[in-house]
Amino acid sequence: MRTPPILFIAWAHVTNRVRQTLIGVIGVATGVGFTIMISGVMEGSQRQFVGTLVDALPHITITDERLSVALQPAEQVYGAAQRSSFTATDKRPGISNSNLLMGSLRNWLPGTIAPAVKVTAMINSGSARFGITVTGIDPRQEELVSKLAKQIVSGELYGLSRGSNAVLLGQTLATKIGARVGSTVTITPGTGSPISAPVAGIYRSGVREVDERKVYSLMRTAQMMAGQTDLVNEMRIQLDDAFRAREIADRIAGQIGYKAIPWQEANADLLSSLKVQEKIMNVIMAAMMLASTFAIYSIISTITNEKRNDIAIMKSLGMKEYFVQAIFITEAVMIAIVGIPVGWLLGYLLCYATTYIKYSNPITEGVMAIAPYYSITHYVVVGMITLGCCLLSAFLPSRKASHVHPVDIIRGAS
Repeated sequence: MRTPPILFIAWAHVTNRVRQTLIGVIGVATGVGFTIMISGVMEGSQRQFVGTLVDALPHITITDERLSVALQPAEQVYGAAQRSSFTATDKRPGISNSNLLMGSLRNWLPGTIAPAVKVTAMINSGSARFGITVTGIDPRQEELVSKLAKQIVSGELYGLSRGSNAVLLGQTLATKIGARVGSTVTITPGTGSPISAPVAGIYRSGVREVDERKVYSLMRTAQMMAGQTDLVNEMRIQLDDAFRAREIADRIAGQIGYKAIPWQEANADLLSSLKVQEKIMNVIMAAMMLASTFAIYSIISTITNEKRNDIAIMKSLGMKEYFVQAIFITEAVMIAIVGIPVGWLLGYLLCYATTYIKYSNPITEGVMAIAPYYSITHYVVVGMITLGCCLLSAFLPSRKASHVHPVDIIRGAS
């Protein structure tokens, strides 16, 4: 089968001028590779942080805050009844009929649910004193709704059941007060007497705020601190799909009448910071693509301009302007077809190389490795933009050169 003249001439130019072709391929591959690397690292860091946040906290937390105040008996009989001068009680109301509510939610909930007791307190160890939140849990049910058991770096989750008033401390808090497994700390609840609590374990969630302020105990210990032996003021939910938390929280709130807080709402400040970071990332990516576009344009257009003599010869042989332009556009496509896959490979290798880079995370207070995100979308989008850039880089100079009279080109070359 006879090769079309356009392809034949374009292939001859590309293969006979190896240096120019190689420079074009390297330029295209470099632009593609580094753009993919930067986009993968930036998106990967965001996903890594969100993943840490999702693992550290329940996907949905149901509190004992009612969405609407129940009508009083007098209001049910007398519509104009008014209430005033009520004295607030120190005791929290808790979630009424918590077992029945959890049973009704389990019928449809795409995940698991467990009860908890939340109490504010102060923790003392020697002269150190810090405000904390004590969360009372059932270790067997807690394994279904969190990764606490896997986050323990010293001791174990079921150590809570082996000691009287035993607690689990976050690693940051334990470091601050100088506690370790086997130590005894003093916890003073907001309402009640101080208690001595042995440290059964130390966990590391990966979120500094959690590790610094949250202490786990058995439910009965937290109930004792609150002074209410049957109190359940929180339910913790782990979903099969964490990103459906808002939708499911709204449904739960409508069904049971208690406030349901999705993890996105509980961490709204951090997530808003991520949105700002995402906008900055988009600006950086646009700048990178712009710089890459100019670099590719400069290389391809220079190669095209260096072939002005070839254009003059082809026009003197009677070739039409559009035919000449098509040859150089075809050459640009050939360079792109080789350069883009090489750039994809370079981008993948650069992303892989970044996994060996360690950095200190100020949020988790730990050393982490960069975790780039590998997405086919990055490769396709960058490849398409680069192909368009190559076509434009060849079209504009060849169009300009093809309009010049062959004699002027040859005279200028001499």
